[in-house]
Amino acid sequence: MITLYSFPNSRSVRVAWTLEELGLEYQCRHVALEKGEGQAPEHLARHPDGKVPVIEDGDLTLFESAPICRYLAEQYGDGSLLPSDPTARAQVDQWLSFIITEIEQPLWNQAKHKFALPSDKRVPAVLPVCAWEFQRALSALERRYDGQETLVGTSFTLADLFLTHTLSWAVSAKHRLPDSLLAYQKRHIQRPAMAKAMEQEQTAAEG
Repeated sequence: MITLYSFPNSRSVRVAWTLEELGLEYQCRHVALEKGEGQAPEHLARHPDGKVPVIEDGDLTLFESAPICRYLAEQYGDGSLLPSDPTARAQVDQWLSFIITEIEQPLWNQAKHKFALPSDKRVPAVLPVCAWEFQRALSALERRYDGQETLVGTSFTLADLFLTHTLSWAVSAKHRLPDSLLAYQKRHIQRPAMAKAMEQEQTAAEG
């Protein structure tokens, strides 16, 4: 069985969501990052920086949400979440790269300098720059997104999963989203697999 090492409201929910969309059996193990469990030797053996998500699947240990989700979809999805057509698959990969490097990056930078970094390492002056970078990335996204159901083709893919989760971070941080992207986020965040993923992570944290 696949094991997911997770922490609620982090990038690990992307992996739990992917596992739920694919209908895979897995166990969710909470890593209490706030208690320093990420820096324990046994977890550092899984992730060199002590973070989540990490999965174990047989002899494979894998970290970072994008390669984990892509591996799961390719290994077990049979065309679900990751298209079998090479052209469509390349487009999904294109969006994954754009979402992580252009849309997520300023949001995470903002979060780091608001609360994630030690207080003496935070630089409040970068926060307006982060907001500007995020809005600029949204403008670029809007040049290719005009209200369609999904980013690639007509089926929900990893590109939609990652974009929905990242836009949810933006909503939580009270960033302004265009109406079309806000509707997109609200539509996909209500998928049953996402609710199950969040429940699994929370249950593991409480257990």
